[in-house]
Amino acid sequence: MGKTLFDKIWEKHVVKQISGGPAVLYIDRHFIHEVTSPQAFDGLRQRKLPVFRPRQVVATADHNVPTLNQHLPIKEAMSRQQVAALVQNCAEFGIELYGLGHPYQGIVHVIGPELGITQPGMTIVCGDSHTSTHGAFGTIAFGIGTSEVEMVLATQCLMQSRPKLMRINVDGHLQKGVTAKDIILHIIAKISASGATGYFVEYAGSTIRSLSMEGRMTICNMSIEMGARGGLIAPDQTTFDYLRNKPYAPANFDAAVAQWAELYSDADASFDLELHIDAASIEPMITYGTNPGMGIGVKQLIPQSETLTEQEKQSFRKALQYMGLQEGQAIQGQKIDYVFIGSCTNARIEDLRAVAALVKGKQKAKDVEVWIVPGSQQVAAQAKAEGLDQVLEAAGFQLRQAGCSACLGMNEDKIPAGKYCIATSNRNFEGRQGPNARTMLASPLTAAAAALTGVVTDVRELLN
Repeated sequence: MGKTLFDKIWEKHVVKQISGGPAVLYIDRHFIHEVTSPQAFDGLRQRKLPVFRPRQVVATADHNVPTLNQHLPIKEAMSRQQVAALVQNCAEFGIELYGLGHPYQGIVHVIGPELGITQPGMTIVCGDSHTSTHGAFGTIAFGIGTSEVEMVLATQCLMQSRPKLMRINVDGHLQKGVTAKDIILHIIAKISASGATGYFVEYAGSTIRSLSMEGRMTICNMSIEMGARGGLIAPDQTTFDYLRNKPYAPANFDAAVAQWAELYSDADASFDLELHIDAASIEPMITYGTNPGMGIGVKQLIPQSETLTEQEKQSFRKALQYMGLQEGQAIQGQKIDYVFIGSCTNARIEDLRAVAALVKGKQKAKDVEVWIVPGSQQVAAQAKAEGLDQVLEAAGFQLRQAGCSACLGMNEDKIPAGKYCIATSNRNFEGRQGPNARTMLASPLTAAAAALTGVVTDVRELLN
């Protein structure tokens, strides 16, 4: 029996298998940020422990940082305190920190790949659920809790039970205007926000192989939004080309590629569940509810509750009430107030290029506020080098500084109560972007189209 990609990586990292229990798994890379690390460091101090392997830990400030005037003191007291604690902890324990003002600062799941710290075959963890992003490089990458952050800092290992394995095959050609974000929103809508609970998902098929690394990261990023422990994609020439000449790429790159090329699921490998998606059936997607599984194509109607169970009807109607929407209503044409293009899902240079190409020479709708937040200082610098900043600003879009921003409303960038925001981020939970904010998830192209028209719009109509 052949082995899956997951099996090959997992087996190389098991330090000890506990009989009838979890495995002790060795962790190659540990990313930390200011929100989930302070308590972990305090735990180390109380136990009088050092960080076991500080050179395998990388820190950045992202969740709580402002995206305007980053050279000034942070206004929000809690945010300021957490960022200051990260600076102190990294200095005390000897950890590399890309803090505010550093040219490598940015969202943790953006900087790891762009610096070449993320490499195929690794195990990667971070106290952040969207660590699954790194799986796009053929890694076992997943989010952990604060107590587990402390465990990895102290031992470079983690207790983990082996998950079930699912493979989702996407084959065929995408329609014009349909992106990686639409693929993953389509999948989550199809199987629900809990449809992959207990699984690690491998994405495969001709459509997945045709995607850029940025697109693959978008898909793996949102694996957690259907309940999966993580997602991964087998590395290939696209992966190797992306990593070549990155600051932290292996010195003997060709030798590394030879090893990475062995990371794939064997032809006779077995999965616990396998699904098949026709790429041609995927439309530009948008969510209408309060979890990422409540999504439809932009030309579709919001579903009716008549096919749901009584328990499902209750949560469905509660979501629509929160969003101010109705069963059977058309989503296309719904007025929006804000557009947020950013987050660890869609804040890379490819995303900004796509938006700039669509809006070049056009103007945003007068009553829509648009925030473009690059995922890192490097993305921001590249956007300026290519003149994208001028294109975006000429269209009335505000290009801000690197950070998580309005993805989670933990910083100064919040959407006002009752306002509709089309966001390229990964979650649309109640209050996610601010108390009573109404969030619709979409691709950068769909978000940009709405910014231009002021309403939910099928971007294919603008592209045609």
